[in-house]
Amino acid sequence: MLTPFLCDTITLGYVTQLTLIVGGEAMSSRKRNRPPHFETMAQVDVPQGRAGKHKQIVSAIVDNLDHLKEGSALRIPLDGLVSSKEKVRSALNRATRKAGRAVATASDDSSLYIWNTKQA
Repeated sequence: MLTPFLCDTITLGYVTQLTLIVGGEAMSSRKRNRPPHFETMAQVDVPQGRAGKHKQIVSAIVDNLDHLKEGSALRIPLDGLVSSKEKVRSALNRATRKAGRAVATASDDSSLYIWNTKQA
């Protein structure tokens, strides 16, 4: 005599799991005793934040902006930058927006100029 069974299919996004219930025991179509593919670690040990490649120059600029007198601007020679002025300006924009600061920038052929502005 055949054993009666119930079949339940669960679909989540692109993963489908089929569970057969035979004689009161659930049997999954996925193997549960498979070892993990990647190393595991405690979540509290996971590093938080990201130190991007422009962190050093952006941190130095922001630190200098903290001590800058009103009506003054920082002048940063372009030949001293490791990256292009566009990339440094973009990284600075991300950092200052995240910190809730308002700064303005300008440039010419030889320098990048940065100064504090009043927030609107």
